[in-house]
Amino acid sequence: MFKRIIALAVKEFLALLKDKKSRFVIIVPPLVQLFVFSYAATYDLNRVPYAVYNEDRGVAARNLLAGFQGSKNFRRVARIDRSGQIAPLIDRKQVLLVVHIGPQFSRDLALGRPAPLQLLVDGRNSNTAMLTLNYARDIVDHFNRRWSAAHQLAPPPVRLDIRAWFNPNLVSRWFIVPGIVGLLTLVVAIMVTSLSVAREREQGTFDQLLVTPLRPTEILIGKALPGFLIGLFEASLIMMAAVFWFAIPMRGRLLVLYLGLALFLLSVVGVGLMISSLSVTQQQGLLGAFLFTVPAIILSGFATPIANMPRAVQYLTLLNPLRYFMVVLRGVFLEGAPFSQLAHQLWPMALIGVTSLMLAGWLFRHRMY
Repeated sequence: MFKRIIALAVKEFLALLKDKKSRFVIIVPPLVQLFVFSYAATYDLNRVPYAVYNEDRGVAARNLLAGFQGSKNFRRVARIDRSGQIAPLIDRKQVLLVVHIGPQFSRDLALGRPAPLQLLVDGRNSNTAMLTLNYARDIVDHFNRRWSAAHQLAPPPVRLDIRAWFNPNLVSRWFIVPGIVGLLTLVVAIMVTSLSVAREREQGTFDQLLVTPLRPTEILIGKALPGFLIGLFEASLIMMAAVFWFAIPMRGRLLVLYLGLALFLLSVVGVGLMISSLSVTQQQGLLGAFLFTVPAIILSGFATPIANMPRAVQYLTLLNPLRYFMVVLRGVFLEGAPFSQLAHQLWPMALIGVTSLMLAGWLFRHRMY
């Protein structure tokens, strides 16, 4: 039995790897996507373009603006002389922020009175606007503390000491890259398996496969094994790039990570074989893989938290194996989570994998006979 399964798996590998285009598609695009997504998909803002409308030439105003000028997060692109220049700059998206200091700013501070400061932010992208405001708020808070200490004034009544666990510098790439490991593993594994049976039917070799001594279950396992091993190889390659190129910390144990990866691939291969068993042509298999992959990524928590989704959609995500694997990846990479903390994410993937493989086997026999 095992020799027959291995022989079929070797035949599948040869069908995939003998073609130069297939080898290229399996290896190169996932790596290209890893680098493109990792560098392009980021929540960090660097060199935010801003303009200054300073109606006060005092020392306090200059000290405050020096904080913006010396920050790596901001880049001054314009100086405004009158209020009518503000709207055109924001409307044309030349600046994200306008810092407006009134004419009495330094005088009010010297007299010990509150001094208003106006920040005008382009709010068309709410996420970008909030990040810009947070950066600016940090500079203003730092200026307040320095001014109070220099003039023997009472410090602000509350001082925030912020410590970010697991990601001290709040680098968004640390959150995104582990998720990309799951995303690209899903794409590669489901593409390989969803086309396997459909390729046999389209090329006319499916009937030849049926007259071999292989039983339907053995054919199914032989078809699943290449997708599983290729997914394992791709995931390992991407994780090595994440650790050694992007310097993402690996705080957990590899054994736990690979256990989660194996269960995830089991579920993905099962879904891919279900799609392939229902498909008559490779085009149908490709379309089926696309119809599964896009919702799976959206409902995985890769970009938006599942807790923010409507209740009915949250229940729907329970059928998505990528949802659980995202938690495993980020838990092992960033938190160093042990097996005991991730067990409740592992058994659902095992259940999805066993169920999908059983359904794929039933569909395979049903479509075959």
